[in-house]
Amino acid sequence: MAIPYVHPHFAPRVPDRQEPGARVPLVIVGAGPIGLAAAIDCAQQGLDVVLLDDDDTVSVGSRGLCYAKRSLEVLERLGAGDSVLRKGVTWNTGRVFHREREVYSFELLPEPGHEMPGMVNLQQYYLEQYLVDRAQQLPGISLCWKNRVEGIEQDADEVRLRVAGPQGEYTLHAEWVIAADGARSPLRKMLGLDAEGKVFNDRFLIADVSMHASFPAERWFWFDPPFHPGQSVLLHRQADEVWRIDFQLGADADPELERQPERVIPRIRAMLDHQGYHDVHFDLEWVSVYTFQCRRMRSLRSDRVLFAGDAAHQVSPFGARGANSGLQDEDNLAWKLALVLRGQAPASLLDSYDAERSAAADDNIGNSTRSTDFITPKTEAARRYREATLQLAVHHPFARALVNSGRLSTPTHLWTSPLNTPDAERFDCMLRPGSPLADAPVELDGRADWLLRHTGSGFTLLLFTDRADSLRETVRSLGELGDGPLAPRLVVVAEQPGRLDGVLVLHDVQHLAAERCDAREGTAYLIRPDQHVAARWRRVDAPSVRAALAHATGH
Repeated sequence: MAIPYVHPHFAPRVPDRQEPGARVPLVIVGAGPIGLAAAIDCAQQGLDVVLLDDDDTVSVGSRGLCYAKRSLEVLERLGAGDSVLRKGVTWNTGRVFHREREVYSFELLPEPGHEMPGMVNLQQYYLEQYLVDRAQQLPGISLCWKNRVEGIEQDADEVRLRVAGPQGEYTLHAEWVIAADGARSPLRKMLGLDAEGKVFNDRFLIADVSMHASFPAERWFWFDPPFHPGQSVLLHRQADEVWRIDFQLGADADPELERQPERVIPRIRAMLDHQGYHDVHFDLEWVSVYTFQCRRMRSLRSDRVLFAGDAAHQVSPFGARGANSGLQDEDNLAWKLALVLRGQAPASLLDSYDAERSAAADDNIGNSTRSTDFITPKTEAARRYREATLQLAVHHPFARALVNSGRLSTPTHLWTSPLNTPDAERFDCMLRPGSPLADAPVELDGRADWLLRHTGSGFTLLLFTDRADSLRETVRSLGELGDGPLAPRLVVVAEQPGRLDGVLVLHDVQHLAAERCDAREGTAYLIRPDQHVAARWRRVDAPSVRAALAHATGH
C-alpha cells in the first residue's frame, strides 16, 4: 500500500498589528483551493493580502479531484502548475459502461498542440499544499491560520470583520473582502444572503481506496453494473495508488450507516471481484456520503464582499465543475480587484465579475442538473429513455451525445460580457471576444515554448506579423498610448524566427497559433489579464486599442 498522506499543521498567527482604524486593502476568508489561488493571484498583481482560515491544515479526503485544462492553465500562471502535473494523474480518455458492456469511449483533448492535458486527477490536499507553498513564497500574503470570522459589517467605505484569533478577538478593517469560505459560507449567512436552486434527494458514497490495481488512468462510469445493480458507479485513479470510487445509494440511504466500513468494504470488494481483481487487498483512506446541490447566489457581489467558489455556487460532482468553476472565478476577479484598488478602474468594474461569473454558474448548474437527471432518473419514462439511449449508443454515434454521465468541465466563453469590444470585421474562428485564448506551441530564441506563458501578467497585445515595416508602424502607433499602467505589452507572433529590439517575438513553429486565431498579416488580439480575448482586429491602431482597454476596464 502507498504511504498515507501526512497532513501538515501550520503555526497559528494573526495579521500584523495595525494602527487603530487602519485598513488592509484585501481580506480573503477561506484557505481552500479558491481562497489560496485568489491570494496568490492578487499578490502577483502587487496587492497586499490577508488570508484568514479557521483551521491549521489542508483538507481531509480527496474532495475536489479532477482539474481540467483551463484550471491547469490558471495554476501554471499562479506558479503551481508544474507541481500539480508532476504529482497528479493525467488522463484524456473516459469510458461509459451499461451493465456488462462498454457503450463507448471519448477523448477530452482531440487535437494536439496544447501544453496542458485534458484533465489531471489530484487529491485536494495536495493541491492545497502546493498553493500554500507558493503563497509562502510571496511577501504580499499574510496567511493567518486559526482565525475564525464571527461577525461582519460593511458600509460605503470599508468592511469590518470581527475575528476570533489564537490570542483572542480583534477587528480587522478591509477595503474589500473575498468570501471563499465554502458551501456553508458563514459570511454568506452573516450577511443574510442565500443560495437559490435545487437540492437532489439521491445520496452518493465517496470512498478513497488505497490499493495496487492495474486499472488504466481513465474515467470509468457504469450505469446499472452487475456489482451494484440499479445504481451507478464512477471510478477515478488518483496519486499515490489511491482510487476514488463513487457509489450511487438512492434517496432512502442512511448516510451514517452507509459510511461505516462494514457497509463500504463489501461494495468495493464486489466491484473488484467483478473486474477480476479477486486477490487485490485495499485499505479505506476516506469515506463520505453526500447529496447533490445545484444552486447559486442571486448576486456574487454584495457591496464590498465578493463571493467565489462553493460559497457562491454549488453543483453536483459529476462533471468536475466545482473546483474548476471556482478557479475560473478567482481568475476573473483578481485582476479587476487589483485595478480598482490601484485606482486604475472604477469600482463598478466589479459588477462585471458578477455578470460574467453568474452566467458561468448558470451554465454549470444547467449542465450539472441535466447530468443528475440522467444519472438518477425520477420517473419511469425517464428510466426508459435512459435505457433506450444507452442501448442505441453502442452502435449509433448520435445517441452517444445523449448519454450524460457528467458533462465534463470546459472553459466558459464570456461572449455576452459587457467588457467585450465587438468585432468590426469577419473572423472565421470561435476565439471571439470573451473566449479564453487557445494555447499553441511556439519557440522563443530557438527554445520550445507555449503561447499562453506569455500572457496573463497584464493586458497583452498579440500582433501576427512577419513584416518589419508593419511592426514598426504598430510600435509607433502604440507609442501614442504611452507607458502607463494599462498600456498592453506587445508580443509578436511570427511565422519566421527572428529578433526585434524591445519586442518579444514568438516563432509560430507549427502555424497553430495563427490557425487557431484565424490570423493574417497584421491581425491583432487584445488579451485580458485572465487570458480572455477583449478585442481583435485585422488592422490595429492606438485609438482602437485605447477604446478597447477603456471598455475592458469599465471606464
